[in-house]
Amino acid sequence: MPIYEYRCADCGTKFEKLVRNAGEAAVLECPSCGQKRLDQQLSTFSAHAGGSARNDAPMCPSGGACPTPGACGLN
Repeated sequence: MPIYEYRCADCGTKFEKLVRNAGEAAVLECPSCGQKRLDQQLSTFSAHAGGSARNDAPMCPSGGACPTPGACGLN
């Protein structure tokens, strides 16, 4: 079951959603504003090829890895 990434066209919120079938995708709403104008985003993946784990991504004030490095000026 794929997890899709979406961006709300109204408020700009980005979120992920597990979509089991096309019927579920048709009724999705933004979790922030409740609107249904969503753009499906291009998803990327990462692979780990051995060695030690290393994370150079800047940390967001929220405590997680920054999804848009440099966009907020905190890098």
